[in-house]
Amino acid sequence: MSGNRPQRVSRLWNREGMPSFRKDGVNSLMFWGLALVIGCAAGWATLGFRVGISALQTWIYGESDVQLASAASQLPWFWVLVVPVIGGLIVGIILQRYTPDGRVRTVAHAIEGAALNNGKVEGKAGLASAVASFITLSTGGSSGREGPVVHLAAVISSKVSRLIKANGITARDLLGCAVASAVAASFNAPIAGTIFAMEVVLRHYAVHSFGPIVLASVCGALISRFGFGDITEFTLPSHELEFYVELPAFVLLGIVCGIVAVIMMKSIFLAEDWGDEWQQRFKIPGWLRPAIAGLVLGSMAIWVPNIIGVGYETTFLALTGQITFWGAVGLAVVKVAAVAVTMAGRMGGGAFSPALMLGALTGLAFGWVATAIFPTVSGTLSLYALAGMGAVGAAVLGAPISTTLIVFEMTGDWQMGLAVMLAVALSTTVAGRFVARSFFLEQLERRGVRLAAGPQAYLLATLPVSKLMRGLDHPRMGSRELCDTLIKEGAYVMETSSLEAALPLFDGATHQFLPVVSTNDSGEVEELLGTLFQVDALRAYSEAMAETVREHHA
Repeated sequence: MSGNRPQRVSRLWNREGMPSFRKDGVNSLMFWGLALVIGCAAGWATLGFRVGISALQTWIYGESDVQLASAASQLPWFWVLVVPVIGGLIVGIILQRYTPDGRVRTVAHAIEGAALNNGKVEGKAGLASAVASFITLSTGGSSGREGPVVHLAAVISSKVSRLIKANGITARDLLGCAVASAVAASFNAPIAGTIFAMEVVLRHYAVHSFGPIVLASVCGALISRFGFGDITEFTLPSHELEFYVELPAFVLLGIVCGIVAVIMMKSIFLAEDWGDEWQQRFKIPGWLRPAIAGLVLGSMAIWVPNIIGVGYETTFLALTGQITFWGAVGLAVVKVAAVAVTMAGRMGGGAFSPALMLGALTGLAFGWVATAIFPTVSGTLSLYALAGMGAVGAAVLGAPISTTLIVFEMTGDWQMGLAVMLAVALSTTVAGRFVARSFFLEQLERRGVRLAAGPQAYLLATLPVSKLMRGLDHPRMGSRELCDTLIKEGAYVMETSSLEAALPLFDGATHQFLPVVSTNDSGEVEELLGTLFQVDALRAYSEAMAETVREHHA
């Protein structure tokens, strides 16, 4: 009798549990259990990532990121030079072998997975990217750890979603849970983790997903506190703000920070384009590109060791006013160059921590000027550095709400909220004039994935022609004679296309359908497979939009 129990439990799960889970989503007790499990898994993965980087940095440089720049300045120059090269070589080999394009997966891929792939991301390439970013950050790469852990969390939730065969809404909710936990564990910031998942990755604030995402975020924060204690990342001196007199200065600071954020993002994209051009011109193998970037980074680090790693030591020095004006300006310029080299060299890591460091340096430099011009009414240097950190970070992330919360939770300073929020609002507005709302969305735009305009623009790419066409055996397929005529005129659509390519072909056309064809490697038409009617295409698009609206406003 006991031998039949597993089979009976399996039947109960498949016939009752899973259908109920897919139908009820967040209303299912099983979903909340999965949110808890995924939150814990993502939190422990983030903790392991942080601890592992710290351990490897200590083994290589003698110190973790808290004192990494100081430790590197005491090491022999050849050691500082060669470590990033070795790290880049290992990264290049990993990416060459385990990713189809030799590129690290980032937050942008998690956003793309949420929008276009029913809440799922690549598994093998995602794990390889996490390992590559781990090595990069441990061997001197000038990038951040938050991007890699966000994508690693997305890999975890995607694995679970595939196992349970979750539908798009459920998989996206689980993705939000994983991302929230990862961010909360990375910053010890449960509030910011929750908002980040909804503002940046899911890109909506549906009430139905708020509860489980909060649960997962709290799990991530608790795991972070288990590993590092209930402490903030930075401890700042107290400061006061002369509200009515000094607020215009933070308006100007926000504008400056928006421009600085755009310079950082454009520098990364420009360096990437140069890298692609040089790689093609000199026929550099893909696996060697990160090592060359490591050589450039190592050369820079010999003279400016502050660019090594995440940069929290330098960020802390800026937030506490321990860097001179020209020191802040010089470090900001070199940091932009170092981040551009790291990312253009495809070494891995994220952009958020570098943006925080750059923002703190920008705010500090601005503060030196403001306090020199108006010494009797200006606040402390730390206040300007704090506002600058939030302003540049928010402009790069395209997430003013979650970035503001991250800054507050990282510093434990909630009193200067007005100044920080004002600078953040201005910086994101300025940056939004030059990039597609954020660094991540601009990355996707450069790959032809247009998510910044919203679901009304990108949903067409999720609807394949092959699933909407009327096949040859359909009673209302359309005239074959007309199909032959349209094919000769070049008015047809390939079976591998989506409605994004098909719908514009109906503009100005007198016919109600397009032939759907297969093509050979040369692009020549091989055979007629069916027809795509405009009415079917519009109906599918309307239904997809309605489903999106229901999800976002549920």
